[in-house]
This record gives sequence, C-alpha cells and structure tokens, in this order.
Amino acid sequence: MDLTLSQGQYDLVYNSFSFVIASMGASLLFFILVRGRVSPRHRMAITLSTIVVGIALYHYVRIFNSWVEAFTYTGGQYVQDGIPFNEAYRYVDWLLTVPLLLAELVVVLKLDSGKTRSLLVRLTVAALAMIIAGYPGELAAPDSTAKVVWGIVGTLPFIYILYVLFVELGNSLGRQAPGVTRLLSALRWILVVTWTVYPIAYFVPAVIDDPVTAEVLRQVGYSVADVLAKPLFGLLVLAIALAKSRDENYLEPGEPDLSSPQEGRQGSTV
Repeated sequence: MDLTLSQGQYDLVYNSFSFVIASMGASLLFFILVRGRVSPRHRMAITLSTIVVGIALYHYVRIFNSWVEAFTYTGGQYVQDGIPFNEAYRYVDWLLTVPLLLAELVVVLKLDSGKTRSLLVRLTVAALAMIIAGYPGELAAPDSTAKVVWGIVGTLPFIYILYVLFVELGNSLGRQAPGVTRLLSALRWILVVTWTVYPIAYFVPAVIDDPVTAEVLRQVGYSVADVLAKPLFGLLVLAIALAKSRDENYLEPGEPDLSSPQEGRQGSTV
C-alpha cells in the first residue's frame, strides 16, 4: 500500500535515519581509536563492537537511500509512487549484528573456553531464529493472523535469550570484580530494555489504525532501538574492557608506569 506523508512525518523518519548514520559512524571511529587502550586479551570484544556499528552504518545508508527513493514531493506532501521501501535491509543488518552483540557480552566475560563456546552457539542459534521468524511477520498485513503467529514464534527465542542472560550469565557475575559486575548488570538490562522496543515497533501497525502514523512510529522506534542497542551497548562493553584492563595493571605501549618508585622520582623533578 502506497503512503502519503506530510512534510513533518517524512522529515521525522528522514532525520531519524540520518541520526543513526551519524551515531554509527562516530562510534565506528571512536572504537577504532580507543581499541589500543584495552588489554590485548579484551580487544576481541571491542573488535566486535566496531564490526557491529560498521555493519549498521552500511545498512542505514542503504535504508536512508531507499526511503528517499520511495517518495516524491508533490503538492506539499511526500507520496510513495510505486517504489517500495526496502525493509529487508534492516533484517539483514539484524541477522549479522544481533549474534555479534551477544558475542560481545560473552567474550568480555572471559569465561572458560567450554562455557564460552556453549553460550555463543546457543545464543547465536536463538538470535537467528528470532530474526528469521520476524521477517515474514513484518511483511504480513497488519491485521493478519500471520503477523501475530510469526510474532509469537519470534518471541520464543527472545525469551530463551533473556533466560540465558539473567540466569546462566547471572551466575558468572559473582566471579567478576565489583565494578565490572555493576557494568555487566547494566549491560544486561540495557540489552533487555532496548530489545523490548523492537517487538513494540513490530506490533505498532497492528494496534494503530492509521497506516501512516504506524509506519512513522515503526521506523523511528527501530532507529532509536538500534542506537541504544549498538553504540550505547558497545560503549558499556568498552567500559568493562577498560575496567578489566586497569585491574590487570595494563599499560599502553609507551605509557609510563606511575606506580613505580623510579617513575615517581622522575615525575617529581619536573
């Protein structure tokens, strides 16, 4: 169904996509620049954060272009003139980035290799099942049974992911330093809160009669959730990696060890 949007409705979605592109681009550059400040044994988590925002940056450029191409400005309104907006870009992005987001959390915990491997496999399978089930529901008519059924099917692996995050990973928090434990706890809650936005946005067309309002809210909701679930999540992963690096007394190459008596004497003569 072709849509006709007011200037304000079109611009709200347009600007939300632009904001996401800027957020992903800035995060990509920042993670690259600060990666060397983290101990080598924790850099994989930062590498994963960098890859996540890089993938999202690419896909949001495609999403942004698809939105622009789908509408023509006519008589003070934006009219969708037969060129479909490509929703598949978003799901391809999630198919790649959601398993990587979960991997960031598992990798930064530094559990034993067997536990890490088991968690990565189970969380990846659940994440892929959640996203694959959501796509046909996204394409279904808002008031159709298919949308509800696929939404429920996609929710089941989401519930399983929550179980793993709060039960299995929760059991490992006691083995972390107090500061790291607080950050990890915040990380899990941010993942849950931000991911809850996705099913809300998914079901918006089913509960709002006006298709234009529903589409605008859906696109803006997904965009806000992606910023929270990727750059913000990555920043918390970075904070955990930096905290662990400090606990291990890691120093960047060329950085003076101010805790040594010799360095202390040198510093006092300046």
